[in-house]
Amino acid sequence: MISRDLAIELASHLTWTPANGDQFFIPRPEISDSVFTLSDMVVELVAAYGETRFHFNGTVEWALDSVESDAAVWLPREDQLRDLLSPWFLSLDASAAGFEVTVSGPGRAHHTAAEAEAADAYGRALLYVLSAARVA
Repeated sequence: MISRDLAIELASHLTWTPANGDQFFIPRPEISDSVFTLSDMVVELVAAYGETRFHFNGTVEWALDSVESDAAVWLPREDQLRDLLSPWFLSLDASAAGFEVTVSGPGRAHHTAAEAEAADAYGRALLYVLSAARVA
């Protein structure tokens, strides 16, 4: 799972279409440490009247019935990040320093800084590509 800080940085660059298995957190102090997994059995995505909401079925720990989906921050999985990065992806390399991703473009090959987790390396590379694309 990518770091929360990186997820927040990526959020403005990505359009999230919530699906079963997706994980997210809600950046509100009282529950910001919790990670939720979208599932029809526990956290259900409900779309009605042009609005999406998350319904927390069977959640007894908090008085949290639902929250606007745009109030949540998606924590993309490693496979999702790799899929998003695929048009530019060249390699993932592991070393003693961590994981590094090499991407093509825009305009040149680029190595991400070494990250402890492969998912963070993919996320950093995706942030680089999407940020550079906005500038171009």
